[in-house]
Amino acid sequence: MQENQLYEYAVIRVVPKVEREEFLNVGIILYCKKQGFLQAKYILDKQRLSVFGAELDFEDLEKYLQTWEKICIGGKDGGPIGMLPIASRFRWLTATRSTIVQTSKTHPGYSTDALKTLECLFEALVLC
Repeated sequence: MQENQLYEYAVIRVVPKVEREEFLNVGIILYCKKQGFLQAKYILDKQRLSVFGAELDFEDLEKYLQTWEKICIGGKDGGPIGMLPIASRFRWLTATRSTIVQTSKTHPGYSTDALKTLECLFEALVLC
């Protein structure tokens, strides 16, 4: 039987107009130290995002989130942040910011399978 391991996650949000503080959950980022796991999963639903009435550049938004995925994977493709240790990359991605892409506060949990947990959180908090 596999042992439950501590993980942390945050919800990735698109905040079309930062001054209004309205947002749409578009993804999840999950980190599990013991499993050496850091991954982000997202979906950009243009129809749902257009409800905010903001003129969003979906191409730029997609590129921005793809960069997050590269940082999670690590290495040169993730730029200078991608070269940092896995925990530092997670902390950098989940740091408080006032841009169009933000994360919620981080939340802990226990899981035996980080990827399965990522999928469950994505379904419950993004696709709902």
